[in-house]
Formats: sequence, structure tokens, C-alpha cells
Amino acid sequence: MREEYRHQSRVNEDGNVVLSETRLQAIRQTADYYIKLYGDDPSMISSRESFAMKNNTLPDPEARQKLSDFFFWTAWVASTNRPDAEATYTNNWPHEPLIQNVPTTENIMWSLISIICLIAGIGFLIWAYSFLRDHNETAPQAPAADPLSKLNLTPSQKALGKYVFLTLALFVVQVGLGGVLAHYTVEGQKFYGVDISQLFPYSLIRTWHIQSALFWIATGFLTAGLFLAPIINGGKDPKYQKFGVNFLFLALLIVVVGSYSGNFFALSHQIPAEFNFWFGHQGYEYLDLGRFWQLLLFVGFLLWLWLMLRCTSHSFKQGGDKNLLAIFIASIIGVGLFYGPGLFYGEHSSITVMEYWRWWVVHLWVEGFFEVFATCALAFIFYNLGLVGYHSATVASLMAGSLFLVGGIPGTAHHFYFSGTTTPALAAGAVFSALEVVPLVLLGSEAYEHWSYQHRTSWMQKLRWPLMCFVAVAFWNMLGAGVFGFLINPPISLFYLQGLNTTAVHAHAALFGVYGFLTLGFVLLVARYLKPDFQFNEKLMKTGFWSMNIGLVLMIAISLLPIGLYQVSASISEGLWYARSEGFLQQDFLQTLRWLRTVGDLILIFGAVLFAYEVTRLTFSRRT
Repeated sequence: MREEYRHQSRVNEDGNVVLSETRLQAIRQTADYYIKLYGDDPSMISSRESFAMKNNTLPDPEARQKLSDFFFWTAWVASTNRPDAEATYTNNWPHEPLIQNVPTTENIMWSLISIICLIAGIGFLIWAYSFLRDHNETAPQAPAADPLSKLNLTPSQKALGKYVFLTLALFVVQVGLGGVLAHYTVEGQKFYGVDISQLFPYSLIRTWHIQSALFWIATGFLTAGLFLAPIINGGKDPKYQKFGVNFLFLALLIVVVGSYSGNFFALSHQIPAEFNFWFGHQGYEYLDLGRFWQLLLFVGFLLWLWLMLRCTSHSFKQGGDKNLLAIFIASIIGVGLFYGPGLFYGEHSSITVMEYWRWWVVHLWVEGFFEVFATCALAFIFYNLGLVGYHSATVASLMAGSLFLVGGIPGTAHHFYFSGTTTPALAAGAVFSALEVVPLVLLGSEAYEHWSYQHRTSWMQKLRWPLMCFVAVAFWNMLGAGVFGFLINPPISLFYLQGLNTTAVHAHAALFGVYGFLTLGFVLLVARYLKPDFQFNEKLMKTGFWSMNIGLVLMIAISLLPIGLYQVSASISEGLWYARSEGFLQQDFLQTLRWLRTVGDLILIFGAVLFAYEVTRLTFSRRT
């Protein structure tokens, strides 16, 4: 069997793959299982519930047959040696000892090197931080009154209230969908006894959950940029800036409603197959929305980029140091343009090409340019508030941006270990993704600095909750992006851990913990200046903030992480197939752990609702 899988099913010179009759029989038997599973065969009802699939997921028998063919080819790629090599096209992933799918020498070697690079990087960073920073530098004296409160809001800034509301509305929708999604893992087709899978199947709720996260986080970042731009422009709007802001909001609404509707109609098979890719569901996590809606969203980012540049570029004509402005504008351009690579593959591109460009968006756009934009935006905000000097803000932005991008750009390759790439990609991904973690070790210092701002002067108390969100960002950046990210990033780790609950641990702690709290901090800050005399209910804000953090901790600590570690043990000892199998995941104590996650989910959702309630109250307040 091993010989037949690894050596006897290669591509011939004529481009064909010749299989033995024995293997063809095995393929037909396996295909029959999937054809029954994705149909409505009564014998598979229990399995469909275990996998949280609705009955008759694919009504068309021809589509089920094509899906089983696709499964064969992915299995073929993962089990057949490359030409002139002793490893498969997927570098022997997934783990399957029966056919010698075990870690390659390069996998183990570069995993060890990545750990050495991490330790060395942390050491050198601490040395540089200790010796190169100016220990005698003192923070500027905080002004007696908030400098930004002396500025009159421009018409475009006043128009941002609806952006703040949309951000929080999508946030509540997203966490609510997450609760439904988590419940699907214990009642595969029901929500507390009510069968909702035929109308709202797991695949649809999962799509909306992830898409909502990207929408509300992106909307919050756009809001922060549009609020800052007139300040950089000397407190005034260019002509038609308000019109552009309102038009962009309308475009965002159309994309949100259109893409959600397209997802629903696609997964309920109410869109003809030939239109599904364009208007329904692309079938790729984080880029699920149809290509038409994806294009509209990219046009929206280009419009935002134009609105930002027409405000900020004029500042170069003024005298003085322009380094911080240059870094900020570079990050704006990155945010505006680097959603575009998600359009570089087509409906029928190979899976390797699709995977490549998709991670340009998910990793490089979000974890790279969003991170730099956030760093520069915060530097501008704290400089304009008189809390840091211009030189300090510039140096901090330059250093942080450089560290994020030096690790982040080549570090994107850690998503390509097993998608058809060769050893150089594996080496670059291992080393540079380890270096991505390095700057995160000093975030405790940044967190303390942000926390201490509220005590520098009495008027900063009004900005307490945005600052607390930025403190949470530093904590979750260290834990979620750093610790849990490195848990799965080395090639040897990802070889065994990819696709297990350990991935969800990193995803929740990093995406919500870092970008979620960063977005909440941004919109709270903007809302504060839209209605400066509004008084938050401190008790509700405090309860909401700590509920979200405690809920996220509980979700990870009592459910996701224990299940993930138990899966890791099964993956290493038996194989990845076993760690993801129906029989393994339906064990009683794993079911209990998934039920326990409800505690963390409800606490987090409760905190999100309180936060959203207070921000909604502010947004619609009659105070001006």
C-alpha cells in the first residue's frame, strides 16, 4: 500500500495518473461514503449531526460525485512523492504513519532553528531596548486642557457617528453568531432543541461569523482614519469630504447586506451554480463573500484611501519633521491597496495559487499593514493629546512598524508549509514567523504606558475606556498573537496541530483579543469627541470590559485549549485523521468541555452587549 501511494501513482509524461484496480475500488468505496454523507441517506443522519451538517447538504448527485473527486485529488497530492523527491507535494502533511507521512528532516531542522531565532531575537531586542533608548527622556508636561477638545469638529467628522454605530452593531451580531456556532458543536443540527440547520446551517453561520468580524474591525479602522485625517489637515475638510464619507458608508452597507444575502442564497442552493462564485460564496474562509461584493469592498477601500490622502498629503507642504507623517501615509496606502491580492485568483485557479493570494490578505494585509496603521494612528493621537513628544512618537512608530513588517512580510510563508511549496518557503516561514513574536515581549511596557496616561491629567479620565482597550490589546497581542501564535507556527507544530482546536485558540485570542479591542478603542475614542459631554455609565462600562476579557479567557481555558491539546496527543500518536474523526470528537468528556464553553461565551456576549449599549446611547444622544 505504501509503495502504491508514494511511488506508483505519479503523473506520467502524458499528464495522466494511472491507478491500480485495487486503488480504484477503494476510491469508489470512499466516494460512496461521501455521496451518502452529503445527501439525505437515512443511514448517515447520526454522522451528519456529529459533523454539524444539515441533511441533503448537496442535493445534486453530480455535485456530490465531483466533491468526492476533489477529495481524492487532495488526498493524492498529500500522499504522492514529488518528482525526484522523498516527500509528498504537501511535505508529508497530514501525519499518517501507515504511508510514512512523517515530518521531513527539513521540517524538524527549521523548527529548531526558528526556536533559536526566537530566543536570540528576544535577547537582542532587550539589549537594544536597554542600551539604545534614551533613558533620560522625560514625557512632555500634559496640557491643562484636552487639545483636541479645542478643535471644532469638521462636517466629515460629525458624519462618523453612524460608522461608530455600524461597527458596534456588527460586533454584537458577530459575537451572537459565535455563540450559535459554538452550540452547533454540541447539538449538530439544533439550537437548544430547535432544528435550525435546514434554514441556517453551520456553514452559513460560520461564514457570517467570520465575515462579520472582518467587517466590523475594518469599519472601525476606517472610522479612526477618517477622524484623524482632518486633524492632520489642520482641523479642516477638503471640498466634498463629507459627501465622500457618507458615500463610503452607503457602499459599506451595500457590501454587508449584499454579501450576507449572497451567502444565504448560495448555501440554500437558490443561486445558479455559474453565478455562485460571483454573487454567492467563494468557499474560502475569510474571503467567503462573492467576487462581485469583494470587488465593491476593494473599491470602498480605494475610496477611503483617496479620502485619507487628500487630507494628509497637504501636510507635507508645511515645515518641520515629516517622518511620522510619512510612516502614517505609507500605512494608509498599505491598508488601502493590500486587500487587492484577494482578487488575484479566479474561480478555477489551482488550490495552491488560491491559498497563496488568500494569505496575502489574511496575514499580510491584516497582521502587517493594519498593525503598522494602528501603531502610527495611536502615535498621532497621543502626540496631539500632548502626552508624547513628536520625536518619541516617530521613533516608536518606525521601530514598531519595522519589527512588525520585517517578521510579518516573509513570515507569511508559515501558511505555505504544506500547500505545494519547497524547503526555502518552509525555512523563511519558520524563521521570520518566530521573529514576528519578538516585538510582542515588550508590550507590557506599552500597556503600562497607555494605562498611566489616564492618571497624567484630570481630563484624560474621559478617555479611560479607550485606553483600557489599548491595554487589553497589548496583553492579548503578547498572549494570543505571541504565545498561542508561536504554539502553532513552527513547521513541526503545524504538522501535527493544523486544523485542530489549537488553531481556534490562536484565532480567537489574536483576532478578537488584539484587533477586536483595538477597534473598540478606536471607536470609543472617536465617539468620545463626537459627544464630549456625554457621561458613560462607569459601572456598565467596567462590567462590559472585564466581562469580555474574562469570557475570552474562560472560552480558551475551559474548552478550546483542553480539547485542542487532547487532539494534539491523538494526532501525534495516531494521525491527524483520528484527531478530527467522528468517534474521537464525540467522546462524552469532549462533549462536556464543549458545553462548558457556553459559560465563557455567555459572559463575553454579555460584556459585548453592555459595551454596545453604552456606545449606542452615546451615538444617539442629543448632546452635541
